[in-house]
Amino acid sequence: MLKRSLVFVFLIAAAAGGYAEDAWKGHQPKLVPQQSGTTQLLIAVSPVNSRVVWAAGAGGTYVVTTDGGSTWRSGVVPGAESLQFRDVQGVSDRVAYLMSIGDNTGDFRIYKTEDAGAHWTTQFTNKTTNAFYDCFAFWSPDRGIAHSDSVNGVFPDIRTNDGTTWHSIAHSMPPALAGEASFSSSGTCITTEGWQNAWIATGGSSIARILATRDGGYTWNAYDTPFVSNANAGAFSVAFRDPWHGIVGGGDLTNDSATQAATSNDGGQRWTLTSKPPIPGAIFCLAYVNGLEHRDDWRHRDDFGHEHDRSVVITTETQPDFTSGAAAWSPDEGQTWFKLSEVSGYWAVAFANPEAGWFVGNNGQILKISF
Repeated sequence: MLKRSLVFVFLIAAAAGGYAEDAWKGHQPKLVPQQSGTTQLLIAVSPVNSRVVWAAGAGGTYVVTTDGGSTWRSGVVPGAESLQFRDVQGVSDRVAYLMSIGDNTGDFRIYKTEDAGAHWTTQFTNKTTNAFYDCFAFWSPDRGIAHSDSVNGVFPDIRTNDGTTWHSIAHSMPPALAGEASFSSSGTCITTEGWQNAWIATGGSSIARILATRDGGYTWNAYDTPFVSNANAGAFSVAFRDPWHGIVGGGDLTNDSATQAATSNDGGQRWTLTSKPPIPGAIFCLAYVNGLEHRDDWRHRDDFGHEHDRSVVITTETQPDFTSGAAAWSPDEGQTWFKLSEVSGYWAVAFANPEAGWFVGNNGQILKISF
């Protein structure tokens, strides 16, 4: 009798799951290509709201729109022509931060504009040999943190509390594992939430971890993930929709079949692998569809409903040249996935709200995505 009951329960669950999947098939997003004004690789994107979006990438290039992407304006930061911007943080139509990488110690820099890109101020220039700053994230327009690969067992991370000067918080970071590093694939190896919470995704060592703070970076904890991890693999991109619920994605740069995603419901302490994403490659970026407008008061954004609270979009890139990855989305944080068959070659995705998201990638491609 017990076996029959269990079979009945499983059949009901399967039917419910199938119904849910069929219901969401009718909610596939709208995709609209936009003209960025550049052919440079775009690596990171940061919506301020549904109208103002900043993106940045190779050749010292940034692009910005103030009309939801109907028109984009591109520019090159003077003195950064040989650098790549691996992360961008938009604050308003006039204020934004950029983070660069290059071949030399001093090529890792943070720039800021307060006049829509007419002028850029260099706020930070790296002096630590072998540091590699992968990503940064902000709690407010003036409070942010930038994360680097480990150097001699230490993460030389930095923080600003005034939007102008950056100071080391290396002494506050957890000890690094041998070879532990992050991946600057889209500027999303770190994420912030609320006024104090932040999470960093790592790999490069024998264990892929999440580094987490609850007090704005003064103290940190390190938690293991179930991801494959080695010199070319680990966790690449992390996002949290509230203080407790988050998702992380990654893979192996040398193995396109090693795509992985995992979720947490306890603030990053424990992680459970999702259903396997239906696309190959390493997850370069993931983002919650509900975006930022419903929760970031410092940007004075409008509220949106809860239909997409658990919806996530991922984008991957594949070896050997990382120019032809695919994308997929999930309505339930990875239990169910739908491939976005028309999307290829994008490095990053981010949302202002469910009706206003953007992919950016190879050859200056920009694709607006709306649910």
